[in-house]
Amino acid sequence: MAIRQRAMQAEDKEERQQGLLDAAERLLLRAPGAMPSVADVADEAGLAKGTVYLYFPSKEELLLAVHERRVDEFFQALIALLRARDPVTLAAIMTLTRTHMIERESFLPLATRCFGVVQTEVPREAAIAFKARMFERLAAAGEGLERHFPELPRGGGIALLRHSYALIVGLWQMSANADGFDAGGSVCAVDRMDYPRELDRALRALWEGTIGKRLEAPSEAAIAEGA
Repeated sequence: MAIRQRAMQAEDKEERQQGLLDAAERLLLRAPGAMPSVADVADEAGLAKGTVYLYFPSKEELLLAVHERRVDEFFQALIALLRARDPVTLAAIMTLTRTHMIERESFLPLATRCFGVVQTEVPREAAIAFKARMFERLAAAGEGLERHFPELPRGGGIALLRHSYALIVGLWQMSANADGFDAGGSVCAVDRMDYPRELDRALRALWEGTIGKRLEAPSEAAIAEGA
């Protein structure tokens, strides 16, 4: 009986934690340029402000948890793809990238913000723990890449994923979307950068240059669909 009760309490705790993350993400989607306060998140979730602090010591750690949840979804999908016996193509990886990072409206603005948050506004212990979890995901996915692409040296899969992520976020920051211009379209209002196509070209150059061979190209229709 005691074991079952503890399990039910753990389920309730997980459900409440996920509800807080859902509430924070809804607020971020409504106002991408603003960081919601703990009080705002509590009100959105229908909970007392003190309840939020039971799960997240600060709004910065709550923000980081929202981002990590989305990152984890991407890595779970990527690792599942890489565990398959069938050959993995760049087109398949790009499809996952579009689904989890580019098409998810909150992902790139949140990723950009969290770079600074981890370095300056999250306690050192929490930042180290976050980075350790990220490395575990990178290591698992990197090993999978090395199995499918034997041209990669040991550790090359992790490096390729790191460089790809930096390229995805960095190129987005250079686009007008990062400043909130033309947020609903694929062509930016300031420098006219077509982010999905520019990203596809840049990732292809990175992957083909690293692996040393040409990879199957995603169709123009697939790229346009992700725009």
